[in-house]
Amino acid sequence: MAKLILSMDGLVLKEIPLTKERTTIGRKPHNDIQIDNLAVSGEHAVIVTILNDSFLEDLGSTNGTLVNGNTVKKHFLQNNDVVELGKYKLKYIAEPGAAAPAEKADFEKTMVLRPSAMKAAAEQARAMAAGGGSQPQVAEAARAAALQSVGTAAQAAGTAEKPAAPASGAPPAAAPAPAAPPAPPRAAQPLGAIQLLSGANAGKELELQKPLTTLGKPGVQVAVLTRRPQGYFITHVEGANHPTVNGQSIGAAPHALKDHDVIELAGVKMEFFIKA
Repeated sequence: MAKLILSMDGLVLKEIPLTKERTTIGRKPHNDIQIDNLAVSGEHAVIVTILNDSFLEDLGSTNGTLVNGNTVKKHFLQNNDVVELGKYKLKYIAEPGAAAPAEKADFEKTMVLRPSAMKAAAEQARAMAAGGGSQPQVAEAARAAALQSVGTAAQAAGTAEKPAAPASGAPPAAAPAPAAPPAPPRAAQPLGAIQLLSGANAGKELELQKPLTTLGKPGVQVAVLTRRPQGYFITHVEGANHPTVNGQSIGAAPHALKDHDVIELAGVKMEFFIKA
């Protein structure tokens, strides 16, 4: 998980893992990160963590909040960002590997031609050459044997549906060992959407396919909708007032959404619903 490293004058004081969705920072004792220094306001700032993303928001502090030397009101934290609160510094360390899921997926799809495949191809080619096969036939047999071996390995690894078929004129390769039965697919999570009920874009729909969708007006009121295995949740990120659901303020904690809930955010009403 992501964490903060608190330091002063280059001396590391402690590490704080971001285990909560809202981590408050300030001088008063009720804050998650208490910094007892007059340069720090009683309720100075808050960090909202949603999945692998963390947002920093200054809560109207007297002396302001700096990130990498720049004063910010709201900031999307990135790895190695340094938050400055008076003489204190909070270094943000992102969750290891959180930024490289695509690279991992691409790596897992990479096909490796194993030595056994090369050996099979060579043996097939030698057999055809000894039997008087022509040069093109020998080359085609080598290619077919290699493809068959790779296709079998791919099927076992789950990256192909079935082994590659041998090319025309090449002898059939031995049937691969039966693959283990696939695990039963998990039930698909219902897809949620919102429909705008007021404002200039009233009537428009937005499908909530992404794990995180940001809604609202920066500087006025911002919230995020998160898609989780348990369902959809709305969390306040920015603004003096919290969004409302069915006329009730959601407060600081994440709020679970139900079918046909009416959300009011930044002066716009919208309906959350589950698509059939």
